Amino acid sequence: RGEAVILVRQETNPDDFHGMVAANAIVTARGGMTSHAAVVARGMGKCCVVGAAEMVVDYGKQMFSTPNGVVTRGDWISIDGNSGNVLLGKVKTIAPALDDNYHTLMSWADERRQMRVRANADNAADARNARDRGAEGIGLCRTEHMFFEGERIEVMREMIMAPNPLARTEALARLEPLQTEDFLAIFRVMNGFPVTIRLLDPPLHEFLPRQEDILHEITNLKLQLRDATSLETINALMDDINEKNAIMAQIERLAEANPMLGHRGCRLGVVYPEITRMQARAIFNAAVQASEEGITVQPEVMIPLVAFDTEFRHQVALVREEAERIFTVHDRRLDYMVGTMIELPRAALTADKIASTAEFFSFGTNDLTQTTLGLSRDDTARFLSGYVANGLIGEDPFQHLDQEGVGQLVRMGTERGRQTRPDLKVGICGEHGGDPESIQFCHETGLNYVSCSAFRVPVARLAAAQASLNQTTAD
Repeated sequence: RGEAVILVRQETNPDDFHGMVAANAIVTARGGMTSHAAVVARGMGKCCVVGAAEMVVDYGKQMFSTPNGVVTRGDWISIDGNSGNVLLGKVKTIAPALDDNYHTLMSWADERRQMRVRANADNAADARNARDRGAEGIGLCRTEHMFFEGERIEVMREMIMAPNPLARTEALARLEPLQTEDFLAIFRVMNGFPVTIRLLDPPLHEFLPRQEDILHEITNLKLQLRDATSLETINALMDDINEKNAIMAQIERLAEANPMLGHRGCRLGVVYPEITRMQARAIFNAAVQASEEGITVQPEVMIPLVAFDTEFRHQVALVREEAERIFTVHDRRLDYMVGTMIELPRAALTADKIASTAEFFSFGTNDLTQTTLGLSRDDTARFLSGYVANGLIGEDPFQHLDQEGVGQLVRMGTERGRQTRPDLKVGICGEHGGDPESIQFCHETGLNYVSCSAFRVPVARLAAAQASLNQTTAD
């Protein structure tokens, strides 16, 4: 209806994506700087407050309560993403504008910096925002976000619910042309710049409805069934109930005690190779079509959550098979790269083995921080601020790279990878890619690029220049 709205949730997950797109701002009671809400909002350039622990959300009554009062749907609130404050009432705001001084400063920064600055972008609009802010490529395109648009989520759910590989392949065949169009649109925007596309990463249950929502629907259907009088209505209701029960059973089958460390990333591609093959075909068909249009494409396929060099080689073989098949059909060959995200400590420790096949590394420092420190980025808001306040740690490791711990894995992985492959391209694509302190460390470690949300690209460009100047001063 064109109204300005703020989405308020206990916490968000991929199923909330459409609401996040429609909202002007987002507030969650749980989460931290790298939680789902924070990452998605940052990528969209939307104001967001996460970890508002004093807020209690009541979905049934469409309200939330705080020590200072109760807010119901339709009430005015204002939020300050810098301070994390949620203010009651409507506060007047001023939209900032970029002037000539900004462009002059950025040109000076670009002349000085040595590292490239890319952006995390999941669609053509994100890619355009990234280019407008001076990004020199896409360092992370999260393909899973494409599946939540329009009717695609229903097809994705059909794929997940498929009883056998044939049915799964049929559902994937309906998704493939949609992904191809998405990638083609991104290649068109990023003409002449590299585009790093991460294959499917989240566990499959994230694409299914919430369990409590399905239970609510089943209950309502049973109430309707109790009052039904005609045989036709009864049969229709029973069909709906059986369908919902099947979805519930699949949700229960896919449920994991710790999904962040469960069946996700390249593990999905190993168990369901047809998913990897479909995404590879979509990438290379889009790349070939873009090339035929005169666009310079630089596709980089990234395999997520690799722990073993064997599973990485398994996935690379599938990607290269599909690439060769498409190049042969179109009688056109393109240069491309296949690499991996280093987001598990074991991957950093065995980087020399992985680099025998990988052509680039991208450190996913969000998950690498979680897996190294044993901290959930969605739960740290409850206690981590107390650690900082009491001097137990200096800074939030999800905002500023933990250089003594996680940073050493980044350094080790880079060095070991380049021992095997001296020309190995290395970057980071976690939220640390937009943090000046972390960028200084990346420069000192010899990374080729950093990647951050499009709206943090100017900060990263400036920080990369400062890192170069700091090195010059030290020399």
